[in-house]
Amino acid sequence: MTDIRTPRLVLRQWHDDDLVPLSEIHADPVVMRRIGDGTPRSPEQTAQDIERWEEEWDEEGFGMFAVELLGSGELAGAVGLTVADAPAEIAGQVAISWRLGRVFWGQGYASEAAHATLEFALQDRGLDRVVAVCRTDDRASANVLRKLGMEPEGTAQHPVHGHDLTLYGIDLTQYEG
Repeated sequence: MTDIRTPRLVLRQWHDDDLVPLSEIHADPVVMRRIGDGTPRSPEQTAQDIERWEEEWDEEGFGMFAVELLGSGELAGAVGLTVADAPAEIAGQVAISWRLGRVFWGQGYASEAAHATLEFALQDRGLDRVVAVCRTDDRASANVLRKLGMEPEGTAQHPVHGHDLTLYGIDLTQYEG
């Protein structure tokens, strides 16, 4: 796994001591309200998430990075790439996503981390296309996606939870770095 440095962040592999701070992020109902079914996750579920993300790195050559603040070493959250399983419109495609602790919102960290991840996907991993999905009412995530140059490509409903979703995508030919 490759570490990526941005002006303020390090995107890196997961360490054992990341479980507690990520569990705290996952326990925050405001952070989790637009992820999955919106339910906070337990430390055990968070440990399973990290394990699944590490396995995806081994199997796919990409996955979710730990997002660390360069200055303080604090874990701010996670950003990365996964093979989407839902909704059906993007199943099997590589999707970018992130989640940051609430104290890190509104400071440009999500955009900075997502930009570095998109560049990694298209330039380092040689992917031709990256997609994203966000709840239609999630203006903050939609704003980050637009900053990445991703365009809305349609709508869908989450097949399990029923949320209205907006689907985004970007091709290598559209990417401007």
